[in-house]
Amino acid sequence: MLDLRPVGYVIGLLVVILGAMMVFPLLVDLLDGRGEWHVFLESAVFTILVGGLLALSCANGVKEGLSIRQTFLLTTTVWLALPLFGAVPLMLGATELRFVDAFFEAMSGLTTTGSTVISGLDDLPRGLLLWRGILQWLGGIGIIVVAMVFLPELRVGGMQIFKSESFDTFGKILPRAQAIAKQISLIYVSLTLVCMLVYMVMGMGPFDALVHSMTTIATGGFANYDASFGAFAGPVEYAASVFMILAALPFVRYVQLINGHGTPMLLDSQIRGFMMTLGLLVAIAAGVLYYARPHGGEEALRSALFNITSIMSGTGYASADYMQWGSFLVMIFFFTGLIGGCAGSTACSVKIFRYQLLFASIRNQIQRIRSPHGVFITRYDGRPVDAEVLSSVISFFMFFVVTLGVVAWALALTGLDFVTAVSGAATAVANIGPGLGDTIGPAGNFSTLNDPAKWILSAAMLIGRLELMAVYAILTVRFWRG
Repeated sequence: MLDLRPVGYVIGLLVVILGAMMVFPLLVDLLDGRGEWHVFLESAVFTILVGGLLALSCANGVKEGLSIRQTFLLTTTVWLALPLFGAVPLMLGATELRFVDAFFEAMSGLTTTGSTVISGLDDLPRGLLLWRGILQWLGGIGIIVVAMVFLPELRVGGMQIFKSESFDTFGKILPRAQAIAKQISLIYVSLTLVCMLVYMVMGMGPFDALVHSMTTIATGGFANYDASFGAFAGPVEYAASVFMILAALPFVRYVQLINGHGTPMLLDSQIRGFMMTLGLLVAIAAGVLYYARPHGGEEALRSALFNITSIMSGTGYASADYMQWGSFLVMIFFFTGLIGGCAGSTACSVKIFRYQLLFASIRNQIQRIRSPHGVFITRYDGRPVDAEVLSSVISFFMFFVVTLGVVAWALALTGLDFVTAVSGAATAVANIGPGLGDTIGPAGNFSTLNDPAKWILSAAMLIGRLELMAVYAILTVRFWRG
């Protein structure tokens, strides 16, 4: 029999923390005098009370550690429970969203997807804007912990290749897990503060700089304006691009860096692959904008760099309606979103390392066909890769494609057109943010979609954020039979 008490205890504590974070938007609305502060007071009391009671009722079942089944269940249920409570202020506040819309917005925030159902962001109380930023900021640090601690242990999607990397990489021993968690938290907060200061220096107001720094480092993409980052078009786009790139790199490398070991950062094939791919795509987009569209040289480079970086990292900001840039670039944006950043970062989608392993495996198979008697070993960063890892990566790709197809088909059944259904599926499963087309493209949002489509997309965001298999595992009969 699966003991649910340890899972309930951890979820309860995290719900309490979420409720405590509601104090910050409460104070902002109180200072603004807009009368919205009571929404966060009521929501905080309710959230902390429920979370505290859940933790207390399950405290007698807490043990030294979690079993594999409990870890699978915890990883998924946390991302279900937190959006439920994160949606409460959105239903009670100035937005007065229906439950389906509030849950969609909260799920989009905590999974750092960045899709929104809210129009009129420019006129919302600052407390609600800050709350959206907090949801994404918490989701960003949360997914780093999941990617470094849980997914390698659960052997999800090839992540087991990083099982020892948090502690022993390139021969450099790092502090143990607790110390690493503290250092990652420090790095995450520091990057956010530095990003905020840079934004302020480049012309943003303090509040806009705070919220946008939180959603930049989380690679989430929630903005304070309907125009997204288009409200700040100009040199600040370069700064945003730099911080989106920094957030898309493995945070374990930053831990090694502050411990005096900078070599792993330079030798990491993930980072090199990410930067080379990003550079190539930016060059292609900038060239098309310069030669085929009415963009000057600097404007073409800036627009291409910002928007390609935003989509590839999964941030989802938009500084322009790239649907107007021609079908070639639209397709570039679609496939760019399916690449993603590095494992162990706040970025989402497939991740660079999986493509590297897939191509290495394909190259090996071609070599074996050409030289049947040769011995060829698939390597990653110079290390042999187990067959189990390759099988896991290939399974991930298969499930990713199947999931995209099923979600797109389900969305089409709700009445959505082909472009909206396919791009909606891709943006939800890959946690990108905007889709394609006039409805959910960079110039639109998800508010006009029907309720079944919003529930489907909410589920897809959860599945994609947790690397597919972590969710699918608990849906099997065998999991519950033990």
